[in-house]
Amino acid sequence: MQLFNQIQNLIATMSIPNIFSPEICQSIIDRINSLTPQTPAKWGKMSVDQMLAHCNVTYEMLYENIHPKPNFLMKIVLKKFVKPLVTNEVPYKHNSQTAPAFLVKESKDFDKEKARLIAYLKRTQQEGAASFHHKESHSFGPLTTQEWNNLLYKHMDHHLRQFGV
Repeated sequence: MQLFNQIQNLIATMSIPNIFSPEICQSIIDRINSLTPQTPAKWGKMSVDQMLAHCNVTYEMLYENIHPKPNFLMKIVLKKFVKPLVTNEVPYKHNSQTAPAFLVKESKDFDKEKARLIAYLKRTQQEGAASFHHKESHSFGPLTTQEWNNLLYKHMDHHLRQFGV
């Protein structure tokens, strides 16, 4: 148990790569570009096209006004219980539960979803870290730049690892 706690503390103090830097953004894009429509998942239920669409939901909530916002009570619950998990520096566990808005059950156009995700990543990097300072989150209210970085990088990294890249 003590070793487990030491490992958890070590993971918690690790720094998440800066998704706003051109190098890190490009490394994520390179990982996405190594996917094919046939890339199998190492865990989970999503196909690769569904995973790309799923990752796009984060950016749709950030840049588009196409998803309903949670009601006042749900936003309080999300800020209290979910926000700390998605904005800290601890990687997501395999097969973590996802919010209903992020569920993608139907097949998607791989090339279209891939192109959209890459465009969103480039936009985020070009807008830069300063533009995310206290930027409003769809579900959590204003986040710090570090919280945005952790949320965006962790989510992408989790799903790219899910597909072995």
